[in-house]
Amino acid sequence: MHEQPHHRFGALDLGVVIVMNLMWGLNMIALKNSIDQVGPLTAALLRQGIVLVACLPMLRIIPGQMKGLLWLGFLSGALFYITNNLAFAVSDNVSALAIASQLGAPFSLILAIVFLNERVQKYRIAGMALSFIGVAIVVFDPDVVKELPGVALITLCSLIWAVCSLFQRNFKGVPVLTIYAWVGLIGSLCLLPVAFWFEPQQMANVPNITMATFGWLLFSGIGSTVLGQGAMSWLLQRHPVSTVIPMTLAAPIIAIASSTLYFGTAFTASMMIGGALALTGVAIVTIRTARAGEKRQEA
Repeated sequence: MHEQPHHRFGALDLGVVIVMNLMWGLNMIALKNSIDQVGPLTAALLRQGIVLVACLPMLRIIPGQMKGLLWLGFLSGALFYITNNLAFAVSDNVSALAIASQLGAPFSLILAIVFLNERVQKYRIAGMALSFIGVAIVVFDPDVVKELPGVALITLCSLIWAVCSLFQRNFKGVPVLTIYAWVGLIGSLCLLPVAFWFEPQQMANVPNITMATFGWLLFSGIGSTVLGQGAMSWLLQRHPVSTVIPMTLAAPIIAIASSTLYFGTAFTASMMIGGALALTGVAIVTIRTARAGEKRQEA
């Protein structure tokens, strides 16, 4: 079996890791600001439009993969952003959403067990349990109870993300920008009528959005999606999965810390404990899953 060449992890790789985590971590602030200023559905449409324009040169037919790409476009490009943006629209405590959004990793593992018959050892089971316990502790915090609709929506969003991760397993060899070109196209086509129907006033005001608002949208579309995912793809081409995946774990920490500081929202002791448990569980799940994947490839 042909093995991909592994490069020495140098200063350039470290720089890419830092940019990737910053793009993903700070995106919580960009999301909340853009959603509050232009509406959740309109913001989702504009973000997908930006992604489509940025990735359009890579849009191409991939024989044998189109059904999966179209489904991914609907799930990741439309349904994911509808639930995600609505969660931010009805919530004030972005830090609580950042913690709850970490359920994507354990959800992804559960789906792999159910649909792919993946065998899971005790460490990943413990990681899943820690993640759910951590989020439960956060949910029952008095300062977060009023955010339950947003937490419920972001939990559903995490489940959709996990389903999307199953689709993406089948796209080996497909350039990441081609994948996101289709996500941007299908997402834009699906979101356009939804935004016009539910947010006609916000859609009518799109030509009048400020440069600051457009900057937030650009950060989400170009920074988080194109640069963030592109950085991940580039790193995975140079280094083992078990080396790269743990380096993404700084993103949720940056998201929680930056959103708490920027919005001045409460971050209580129970949120700190619950967040630490959830992030520890996610770390166990992601690191052990990456190692298990490498062992299967070697076998």
